[in-house]
Amino acid sequence: MADERAPQVSMDTIVSLSKRRGFVFQGSELYGGLANTWDYGPLGTEMRRNIKDLWWQRFVHQRANIVGMDGSILLNPRVWEVSGHVSEFNDPEIDCRVCNSRFRADTLIEDRVGINADGKSVEELNALITEHEIKCPTCGNYDWTPARKFNLMFQTQIGPVDESATEVYLRPETAQSIFMQYRNIQLSSRQRIPFGVAQIGKAFRNEVTPGNFIFRLLELEQMEIEYFIDGDNWEPVFEEWLEEQQAFVRSLGISAEHLRAREHEPDELSHYSKRTVDLEYLFPFGWKELTGLAYRGDYDLRMHQEGSGTNLTYFDQANDRHFIPHVVEPTFGVDRLLLIVLIESYAEEETVDANGKASSRTVMRFVPEVAPYKVAVLPLSRKPELAGTAGEVFDKVRERYVAEYDETQNIGRRYRRQDEIGTPLCVTVDFDTLDDNAVTVRDRDTMEQVRVPISELLPTLDEQLNKMSARLLG
Repeated sequence: MADERAPQVSMDTIVSLSKRRGFVFQGSELYGGLANTWDYGPLGTEMRRNIKDLWWQRFVHQRANIVGMDGSILLNPRVWEVSGHVSEFNDPEIDCRVCNSRFRADTLIEDRVGINADGKSVEELNALITEHEIKCPTCGNYDWTPARKFNLMFQTQIGPVDESATEVYLRPETAQSIFMQYRNIQLSSRQRIPFGVAQIGKAFRNEVTPGNFIFRLLELEQMEIEYFIDGDNWEPVFEEWLEEQQAFVRSLGISAEHLRAREHEPDELSHYSKRTVDLEYLFPFGWKELTGLAYRGDYDLRMHQEGSGTNLTYFDQANDRHFIPHVVEPTFGVDRLLLIVLIESYAEEETVDANGKASSRTVMRFVPEVAPYKVAVLPLSRKPELAGTAGEVFDKVRERYVAEYDETQNIGRRYRRQDEIGTPLCVTVDFDTLDDNAVTVRDRDTMEQVRVPISELLPTLDEQLNKMSARLLG
């Protein structure tokens, strides 16, 4: 039975709307697509930028002890050997012998019988599949290869020919480039412990069973912070970051009842982690990881100090001692955050049109800070006498906001389109505007309209957007 707290929208509905309105498109669609690659359209691109900008402003610009960096995707392969990713960054893979479909064994078990199999050995996974006689979801047969470890890193080569090329990896996380530059950043920025380094960038994971739209991707964008601390006092720092993660997700308009924190069991922990807590979201397909918070200890800097022979200790002048900093790592996925905003904001409701007839509409109730367009300027008709004034109003509005101008179809349909793409406010220029120099401002959620002099339009928009944010965020 579906959890009653889950947003009442199917993934098929979100995928359909995303394509129709320009949020997300299937990658390489002209050639049949490429499994789980997606391209972001005009609206999706704007929303991703908004999410990243909000994150950067909150965690970098508003904090004196966090600075940014932008690391390279390709690193010396020794980085991944020393960090443990070559030997430890694996998922359990299993194949159907009949149809050759490939699955993550732990996910297969969870989806078919509801058992959390994260962190279990391949022997334990094989035993569970046998015990429950789990059949292939694709062909319905029960004929599996044994589960085995599958490294998630993509390999490529640097060099002109195979014989002389150097094998390298596309980074599976952004963290290691921060560890590579930790000392340079600390010295050049004159930061003192505790301090953090933030990065937004692409990571690549050769997932066995990607799926559920943009939930699990082969290439994803991470927003990560490595927060360097004295390891003697890591617990309160960890708890503070857990609160910060939840607060940021809530600021995107996400309901608290759709979020929960889940502590990793000891056998689930990554090879570098001493404690991990996932913030999970109640997707239409169940509770799944949204953000991660890991206490990495001094594992990474200690391993790279040993592997490179470079001193990576920090000198604490106040206490006259050297130590290797420990790390608390909050990680956010841009793609998953966008997905939950789409899911959370979707609503269908019955209403009444301008003629008093019963009608229905789809509305995306984005908080204004995330919405792709903040304002739409709509001339009542395409008649030339309105075009000049409407154009002037549009130019005025877009000096301050990301805005759209739309003069096609009747005004009712244009309102419905703006509702469906989540535009908070519409400004309508009508024939009365030519006489009274005023326009109508319409609220997306309440559909209430107010008449405003053009000279007071921008302050009114500021006020209306602030009220909408306060209303949606409670």
